[in-house]
Parts: sequence; C-alpha cells; structure tokens
Amino acid sequence: MEFRVLIVDDEETYARSLMRLLARRGISVDHAATCADGRARAARRGYDLVLLDFLLPDGSGLDLIGPLRASRPESRREPPRVLMMTAFGTIENAVEAMRRGAFDYVTKSTAIDGIVERVLDARRVAQATPGELPGEEAVRAPGLLGESREIREARTRIVEVARAPDTTVLLAGESGTGKGVAARAIHALGARSGEPFVAIDCVALPATLAESELFGHEKGAFTGAERAKPGKLEMCGRGTVLLDEIGDMEIGLQGKLLRVLEERTFERVGGVKPQALAARVIAASHHDLAALTAEGRFRLDLFHRLSVFPIAIPPLRERGDDVVLLAEHFTRDFAARLGKPLHPLGKAVQDALRGYDFPGNVRELKNVIERAAILASGPEITVDLLPPRVLAGRQRAALLGSLPGEGGRTIRPVQPGSAGGLTVEFRPGTDTLDGLERRLLEEALRMADGKKGRAAELLGISRFALLRRVEKYRL
Repeated sequence: MEFRVLIVDDEETYARSLMRLLARRGISVDHAATCADGRARAARRGYDLVLLDFLLPDGSGLDLIGPLRASRPESRREPPRVLMMTAFGTIENAVEAMRRGAFDYVTKSTAIDGIVERVLDARRVAQATPGELPGEEAVRAPGLLGESREIREARTRIVEVARAPDTTVLLAGESGTGKGVAARAIHALGARSGEPFVAIDCVALPATLAESELFGHEKGAFTGAERAKPGKLEMCGRGTVLLDEIGDMEIGLQGKLLRVLEERTFERVGGVKPQALAARVIAASHHDLAALTAEGRFRLDLFHRLSVFPIAIPPLRERGDDVVLLAEHFTRDFAARLGKPLHPLGKAVQDALRGYDFPGNVRELKNVIERAAILASGPEITVDLLPPRVLAGRQRAALLGSLPGEGGRTIRPVQPGSAGGLTVEFRPGTDTLDGLERRLLEEALRMADGKKGRAAELLGISRFALLRRVEKYRL
C-alpha cells in the first residue's frame, strides 16, 4: 500500500518545495491550501500523515486536527498522524496541538530536510508489520499492553524516540499509567541499553540534600560530609536518568537543573571541577506542567527544555477494552506466582471492570487482580472478590451514575453539580453505554455553545478528556 501525505498550507512556495522533496523519495503527496479543502481531501482519499499549518485562511489548523484524526476511509488501517507546522512557535500552541492529537509540532525554521526525515520515519513505522517494528515486543510490558489506538500510538512514539539516544523526553500521564515502564522501555530499546538506568524521585528529594543527591558533594562541603560522594547524575554515566514527578521539584532546584541541561556540565556541592553530563534525560510528571508554568510553580524555560519529545501515556479509563486485556494478563501472572490454576475472567467480572474508572490506572487494576487472586478459593475470580469501589462502578452508567430502573422505567440522570441541570434520557433496552455517553457530550456542548472548556466543566472532566471523547465519537 502506498504511503500518502497531505500538506495543508497556504504558502504555495513552501508547500511546493516539500512536495518535490517527498515525491523524489517515492511518497504520494497532495496539497490543500485551506481547512475546508484539507478536510474534504482527507475524507475522500485517506492519508497516513498530514503536514498541517497552524494559520490557514479559513481558520486555525488546531481546529482541523480532530476532523483529520476522525477521517479514516476503509483503505487505511489507522487514522492519519498529524504533524503541526508553524512559522511562529510557542510552547502554548505546542501543548494544545499535542492535547488535540497531533503527534509532533515543528517550526518552519526547521530545515525542510528534517521534516522530510520525520515523514520517512512515519512511513517506516506505518508500513511495518508488528514483527518488523524494532523493539515492539519490548514495549509490551505491563502498563503498555493493550490494543487501543491511544496505547498503540504511545508505543510507536517510544520506539521512535528510542532511536535518538540523546533526545530529551517528557512523559505525561496520571499516576499509575506506566510512565516509569515507558522510560525503561526507551532505555532498553536504545543505544544506551547497556548503561545504567537511574530513576530519581523528585517528590522524595529532601530540600536540604537535593543538590547533593543530584550532583554529589566533596568532602567537607557541609556538616556531616565526611567523604566525597558522587551524585546520581554522575553515577548514571552514559546511561539514562529518569527525573520522576519533575513537577514536584522545588523551584530553586529547577533553575540549577536547567543550567545543567543547557550546559551539559555540573559541579559537585563544594567542588570546582566541572563534571560532564553524559546521560540521556527523561522527565515524567502526572501534573499538567503547562498549567504549573501559568501558576508560577514551574519554570517555563525548563518546561521548554524538557519537552523536546513529549509522549502522553493515556489513563486506563480512556483505553476501552484494554482494561480486560490487562486484567487477564495480571490474572495469568498471579496464577503462576500463587500456583493457582485460575480460569479466564467471566463476563460479570469483565463488565464490573469496564464499569469502573480506575483513578489509580494500571497500578490500581494490578492491585485489584492480585487481591482477588489471593482470595479466590477455586479456579475462578468471581465478582464478590472485587473491592466494593469496583462493584459500585458496576452499578452506575459511565459519567452519570445510573442504570435502568425496575420494570424498564425511563431514568433521567442528572450530572451532580452541573450548572443548568445537564440531563440526558436513558432508554432501557435500546441505549448502549457509548450511545449514552455520546448524547451526554452532545448535550454538554450544546449547553456550552460549543465552548469545550465550559462543556468539560459541566461534565466534571478535564478539557483533555473531553477532546479525546469528541474525537472518539467524531462530534
């Protein structure tokens, strides 16, 4: 199958230059100059990759990401990947583009050849079979297992960035989603795999000893420093260092870390001899770092320095049936550990797991299955072995908290705390869970006059979560 690229850009000269270079590499490429033309072409033909300009004559390229990602003719296996391009890059636009589903964001000051190389990398990944994709199995560790589009995209990006051993990576995702697993996969798949992997918990760094832990200290540098000690950055050598929960790092230490990342050197506390930073740096956070920068709690320049290659690890509640696939994996794992011949999970247990949001994500699911496996007296994990909070989730419809009443009555659930009384009607016997969620989203958007931030508030979810669902249902 030929690899198709669509360029949506109103700068004819720039677009034509890109088209010529791509055509020389044997890539089929089309051009659109407006949002409307780009949307129509994507719906009609289908593309593997879209190079999308930020400012277009009839609107913003940001608003086109969702429709482009939703366009998937039967001839294409996956929705197109979107690479945002702009002449004037800002970190806010980059973050928003990633939130809306773009896989990367570049400025037009980037050499055209560099953009072409990204296109070629995307083609290689798109056309490879799972067995041909380097390291694919290495990222199918617990936490990154699954067949949902979201987790498959995260795995692909992990494989891609592993080939660039010096690139700084920022892993974003809620607690328990598998950011640490992703960091270790990047290390294991790259050229540094034979070197140390050192994880630094920024939450646990004591304020008084943080610099010493990171950079080391010389003998006599402070009271109690009876001998010289290398810091974790030094101990890592040419390996990979994970700065876990970087959003919780003290603001003063952030400035010192920024200088180290920019100059690639540091000094031990009390020392004068520069030490080279040879390690690759991966940062991870469950916080929205862009929001922290707006609040003055995280340095914007450090955020910019860390987010060279951002990867979003999706929450479990947005990964569909991955929850069952993961639960089955953990069941087999604990059956082997405990020496119990546990059967595959029954439908009642699967439904209960699907009905619960898992705020603790994959980590919480693993704990739930471990508890049930220990309690199981026979070969089956039954519903009664699940924690009460999971069973409570089974007793309510997603987002709203209601199921059909006795005798097939129609129930009108109300979103708690929503301004204006956001309601949808549940139709017993005809409604599916997805149908109910879709109509709830449509009602929220109608009440919010299309303003996504306000609609998210009405639903009690984040704007990011709303955008994912808007894309899911192609609203």
